[in-house]
Amino acid sequence: MNTHRLGRALLAGLTGLLLAGSAQAAEVGKPAPDFTLAQKDGNSLSLTQLRGRVVYLDFWASWCAPCRQSFPFMNEMHAKYGKKGLRVVAINVDEQRSDAEQFLKQTPAQFTVLFDPAGKAPEQYKPDGMPTSYLIDEHGKVLMVHPSFKEADRAELERRIGEALAQGNPAP
Repeated sequence: MNTHRLGRALLAGLTGLLLAGSAQAAEVGKPAPDFTLAQKDGNSLSLTQLRGRVVYLDFWASWCAPCRQSFPFMNEMHAKYGKKGLRVVAINVDEQRSDAEQFLKQTPAQFTVLFDPAGKAPEQYKPDGMPTSYLIDEHGKVLMVHPSFKEADRAELERRIGEALAQGNPAP
């Protein structure tokens, strides 16, 4: 992405967050805001449809360097814990879907990817940069908010995912 497009993307994201103004951010201990967004195949998915499962929800953008590190981690968590009740969902916030698709060609996702070019979900969640992840229990309550991603975060994030899966009885 050239610097002009990067600047536009950042400005659009900040504008969306400022316009959200009085909306409550997703907070630990509170219900996660619901959303309905398009998947790669065009079908819609809502957070409500994932009740009964632990959800690792991640906001990302094609211009985000740490996102290139978080995708292999999310692929690993999906492969390791998907059959135990974890659902990994990544919401792309690029205005142009082609930017996201280019990223996905270079950094494939084996988990659910949703597209939110209008920025409705970030208005509700108010992520603190890209990527920002949310761990949501099987009842829809936010257990953790984690801004950014570094390789050093992997063990702690996996520990928190394991705890969430052990605490409840998420659907396989």
